[in-house]
Amino acid sequence: MAIAASVAPPIGSGQATPDTPKTGPTAERIVALDFVRGAALFGILLMNITGFGLPHAYSNPMNAGGAEGVNLLSWMIIQIGFEGTQRGLFSMLFGAGIILFTSRLEAKGRSDVGDIYARRNLWLILFGMVNGFILLWSGDILYFYGLTALVVFPFRKLGVRALLIMGIAGMLASALWNAKDNADLMRYHEAYEASQMAGAQLDPAQQALAKKWEGALAEYSPSPEAQRDYVEQRTQSYATAFAQVAAETVHAESWYFYRWFFDIFSMMLIGMALFKAGVFTLERSTRFYLALVVIGYGVGLTVNVLETRLIIEGGFGLLAMSQSQITYDLGRLPMTAGHLGLLLLIARWGIFPLFQHALASVGRMAFTNYLTHSLVCAILFVGLGYFGQLERHELYYVVFAIWAVQLVISPLWLSRYSMGPLEWLWRGLTYSELPALRRAQDVVA
Repeated sequence: MAIAASVAPPIGSGQATPDTPKTGPTAERIVALDFVRGAALFGILLMNITGFGLPHAYSNPMNAGGAEGVNLLSWMIIQIGFEGTQRGLFSMLFGAGIILFTSRLEAKGRSDVGDIYARRNLWLILFGMVNGFILLWSGDILYFYGLTALVVFPFRKLGVRALLIMGIAGMLASALWNAKDNADLMRYHEAYEASQMAGAQLDPAQQALAKKWEGALAEYSPSPEAQRDYVEQRTQSYATAFAQVAAETVHAESWYFYRWFFDIFSMMLIGMALFKAGVFTLERSTRFYLALVVIGYGVGLTVNVLETRLIIEGGFGLLAMSQSQITYDLGRLPMTAGHLGLLLLIARWGIFPLFQHALASVGRMAFTNYLTHSLVCAILFVGLGYFGQLERHELYYVVFAIWAVQLVISPLWLSRYSMGPLEWLWRGLTYSELPALRRAQDVVA
């Protein structure tokens, strides 16, 4: 995720930054990209907080955190308005960052673009492993992005049309895989139901399917005893939490990487295409962005509301969840487009300029702020023992507090320094030379 190296002016100011290329997007438009990145980063925490603070409650609120009243409302807002969309936005922004990062190197006449790019993403993979194992966040995305970026690199020179075709084809493959997985779950349920009938005689293949349903059900709805043991292990000590999370991280960084590869790969390609087409850089018409909002929310909200209703009416059961997931991508992809259109319209119209500047600063320090989320949540939920202790809606007080602090600290930091502290470290590791951190005007000769 290419983080610009100088403090950005408020969106809409039209002021140039020192590293603005003589050709290509203007500084104003690059700041718009930072603004969207900051919003997506905050959205990622909005989604991740359930995994940070509650056991097995991300999809099934019946497990922990509450599923009534304000807790149910909290789950519904996330399920309808944000599920899967922030990951989509962040992946597209990473793809856009690939174009921005490599094009700047190429504009300088560097002959080692591939080498620098590879080192940058290999370090990102390592940071992802630190996040997953040391900071105890098995839902880390940096590892996925670093690996996928190595695969995406050869496609960066393709035109907009080719990138979009490949991206859409990849998303279709991912959506079909997701639909197949959930269709299989429904077959397992049918076999299980048949096995529960009096006098039922199942052949070995049907028995195997019924067993798969039982396994999936145990994972989706753990017993109260399993939940208590899970919470105890997470909060007893760092060592017990490490053992628990390490096993989850190994699974995430192996099977889950393959399982969700097409999702991330495709969204990166689409992000590259949108950047080249001027979408992220406010070069399209207002009508275009309005169309993203109207069509995206029109389709996405309709599908997501119907899915959510199905889940609630099904008592949050695994069968209802698997049935709703058949159309998962049909809802979340249009919603992602709607969010993108809305954010870019806000940037174009210059609404709430001080807030936009602060959020763009958050986006410019996205790497530092993202890992800070894991550090703060590890301290709060593991170190201080709040894992499994808060209701679902109370988790969002933590989210809002982190947002507020980062909205204040990020612009203050960038008023004195050229980049975030971890951006500085990452860049130094990439180029084997630490860059200047203090802004030039703040350095005393």
